[in-house]
Amino acid sequence: MNFNLDSEQQMLQDSVRRFVDRDYDFEARTALIKSGSRCSAKHWDTFASNGWLAAALPEEQGGLGGTLLDTVLIAGQLGRGLVIEPYLGCAVLAAQTLLAAATPAQRDALLPALADGSRKLALAYSEAGARGLPAPIATHADAAPGGYVLRGVKTLVLGGTEADAFLVTAMTPIAQPVSAHDGAELRLFVVPADAPGLSRRALPLHDGSWAAEVTLDGVFVPADALLGEPGTGLAALDHGLLHGTAALCAELVGAMEKTIEVTAEYLKVRKQFGVAIGSFQSLQHRMSDMAAELEVARSMLYALLATVESGSPEEVRSVVSQAKALIGRAAKYVCGQGIQLHGGIGMTEEYTVGHYFKRAVVADAIFGNADLHESLVARSLQQSLSETVVE
Repeated sequence: MNFNLDSEQQMLQDSVRRFVDRDYDFEARTALIKSGSRCSAKHWDTFASNGWLAAALPEEQGGLGGTLLDTVLIAGQLGRGLVIEPYLGCAVLAAQTLLAAATPAQRDALLPALADGSRKLALAYSEAGARGLPAPIATHADAAPGGYVLRGVKTLVLGGTEADAFLVTAMTPIAQPVSAHDGAELRLFVVPADAPGLSRRALPLHDGSWAAEVTLDGVFVPADALLGEPGTGLAALDHGLLHGTAALCAELVGAMEKTIEVTAEYLKVRKQFGVAIGSFQSLQHRMSDMAAELEVARSMLYALLATVESGSPEEVRSVVSQAKALIGRAAKYVCGQGIQLHGGIGMTEEYTVGHYFKRAVVADAIFGNADLHESLVARSLQQSLSETVVE
């Protein structure tokens, strides 16, 4: 894989960096959170007008025809600014799941509005018992005259407080199951946010961003709300989670970069015993450790992108879990060390560095935490070893 950016990719990355530096400094972000805003309409319009919402969507549906790399470039810069707008939830997770699940006609009907920012769609897949993974799913959709009736509860719906509609995962009966264990399959439904029987509760997260809990109590949707063909739901959800996890990992790499920059600057100006504390060798060693963790995390992100480009589905699934665990742990370490090197000021709400640690903590809980993904990788390795021994 070529990791050198071409001119268009460099321009894309630079445009997001300029927005963060000019319009989304720490004071502006703090004011936005204190105002109670969950998504600035002005900022969302900026995302749309610059093509960030459309970057990885097909040109046929109003997108720019980009790839996962374009998403990663955008997310990395947004991570530097701790942007709370629901780019991850709406523009990546939901949009990519929809792209993978929908028929061509459904793409034509739904994707252009997501690309131009006129609508927001949130993916409601996570449930309390699944711990951020695609399964198990308790939500079910029962056939009814002219459509389906949905019942269930979805948690930690990213972008759910501002969404016009939800992309809901539910188990539906299979017409002719092969066995008793194959009686239902995962399907995806587009459900309007104002549908009778649907309620959502806003959930403020520790880092200043928001999610939603969505309850579906006998929500009726017409038959055309069902996305795609039978047997494609789980693969489409995996595709969306892959893009979402990669974007989240890129966010954390950006957050680590900014934490190291802020900390290095602080060590230059903070004086003790008449000299800058950055001259103390022990603190230099800790900064070196932080920089090393950042580079390992960045390399892991590159490995994920390379595997997506050329690896098998099994390899991609394994590397996604490895990246989620490694980058999540690295981010908590680097951002935590940033607080330590700032001393008492790093613990205050009025200072920036502690907010990067909060984002790292919240990010660990999204899409499954590090412990869960490490166990998935270990289980996969054990299975591979067992199959090798049998052969």
